[in-house]
Parts: sequence; C-alpha cells; structure tokens
Amino acid sequence: MRQDLRVAAYAVCVRDGEVLLARWVARDGTKRWTLPGGGMDHGEEPVRTVVREVEEETGYLAEPTALLGIDSVRVKRLRRFRAPGDFQGLRIVYEARITGGELRDETGGSTDRAAWHPLDTVPGLPRVALVDIGLDLWRERPPAGRSRLAGQTDD
Repeated sequence: MRQDLRVAAYAVCVRDGEVLLARWVARDGTKRWTLPGGGMDHGEEPVRTVVREVEEETGYLAEPTALLGIDSVRVKRLRRFRAPGDFQGLRIVYEARITGGELRDETGGSTDRAAWHPLDTVPGLPRVALVDIGLDLWRERPPAGRSRLAGQTDD
C-alpha cells in the first residue's frame, strides 16, 4: 500500500465579522469552501507557504499573526489503477490579517472563487471540515493547538 504525506498551511482571516474563504474544486467537479492555503513546496517555510497560498487563491497579501494549531487527517482509499492508498494530510493553521492586495479569484488553480462570508452563515455553506476546524482553533485557542473537531475528514 502506498503511503502519501502532504504538509500544507492555511489561514483563518476574520475581519469585521466575516471570514475569507476560497472555493475548492474537487476532481469530480464538486465545489466546497475551504480556508485559503495549500501544500508546502520542498524547502519552503510554513509561514511563507501560507502567505504565498493566500495571495494565489485570493489576491490578498496576508501577514500571519498567530499559529493556531495543527490538524492531521488520514484517509485510506483506492488510488489510480485501483491500487490501495493511505493518505495523511498535516495541516498547519495560522491566524492572518490582510495587509494589502485586492480580492480576486484564482485562475488555473485548485480554487475558482474567493469571498468573504459572514461568520454566522458559514454553517450553511457547502464546505470542507477544515473550515470548521480552523474556526474552532481561532475561537478556542487551545493551548496544545488541537481542535476538539480534530480527526474530521472531508470525505
């Protein structure tokens, strides 16, 4: 069984009662809102990853202001050609503030839209579990950086 590990960094950007989200497009065409962020390049610092990814997906320049926590998700599924796979995602979650840039949608990436959403409307959005985990970390600020929602998957 092939094992894959993906390390990624994400931002929780809350401003005036709204959270910045990017709409992720799955391979099957399903669209769900997620935190702006994504995979680290080899040798890249996590803080640089989150800054780069926020700009790529939303057009904004962001400054990480706090490390909120780390989430780990594990999914076993069939890979291409029906071979079994074991995927683990390590997701580093930062609080960040917007320092510049202009809101725009990503082109040619894994997201197709970026938008601010009132916090009270988030539960009604089609979203990945990471949105709830990130907002829980932002609200609760657990000392060990582990959300009470840890272990949720997006499948």
